[in-house]
Amino acid sequence: MIEVKNVSKSFGDHKVLDNVSAVFETGKVNLIIGASGQGKSVLAKCLVGLHEVDEGEILYDGQDFCQMSSEVRRKIRTEIGMLFQGAALFDSMTVEQNVSFPLSMFSNMSKAEMLDRTNFCLERVNLAGRNKLFPSECSGGMQKRIAIARAIAMNPKYLFCDEPNSGLDPQTSILIDALIKEITYEYNITTIVITHDMNSVIEIGDNINFIYKGQNWWHGNHKTIVSTDNKEVGDFVYASDFMKQIRTKLA
Repeated sequence: MIEVKNVSKSFGDHKVLDNVSAVFETGKVNLIIGASGQGKSVLAKCLVGLHEVDEGEILYDGQDFCQMSSEVRRKIRTEIGMLFQGAALFDSMTVEQNVSFPLSMFSNMSKAEMLDRTNFCLERVNLAGRNKLFPSECSGGMQKRIAIARAIAMNPKYLFCDEPNSGLDPQTSILIDALIKEITYEYNITTIVITHDMNSVIEIGDNINFIYKGQNWWHGNHKTIVSTDNKEVGDFVYASDFMKQIRTKLA
């Protein structure tokens, strides 16, 4: 579990996060949603230490990340898996080399052990036998699945996903959502997903935090968000024509 307690963050005179509190639960898909420029990406960067908070606490299973020494932070980071918006694979490396990269950097595994773990992760994302391909030989959906395999290679306790469906077609997006949900439940991971994708919100949003003007404006789940009377959340959720049709049916 990750807890955020009264976190504030400013850049110069601009306050981006204003006394934000939230709980990201273990074994659930926790979403951070909101319009561009509202502070959700800054919050995520604070969670992993890319930005230091001005005030407040960030607790990893009760340990204050903000007060940790660099050595303890490094240990926590080895327990974090990251799925970046553009997959962020190394073009010059094969699929196998991409997935095994964190193992070679942060584990004491032998080459045989790393290969076994890499093959297990590739099989878990339905890419068994694709070891020798290069990213350029893989579709966008395959690249995201490779990135998920790399993210879980170190058997993380925490998984951060930044816009995992960005650039994907609707069918592939559904598959990626399902995979993130399955892995979260199967391995009891604390998963945090930053997304604009309303399908993700409706399908996998176990625990949703809506960030508005730097504050945690609304908290709920995929069932309660479609019927909320919070104006700002409603405007965000029903911005698309498709979601407006759903709202009409629900009315």
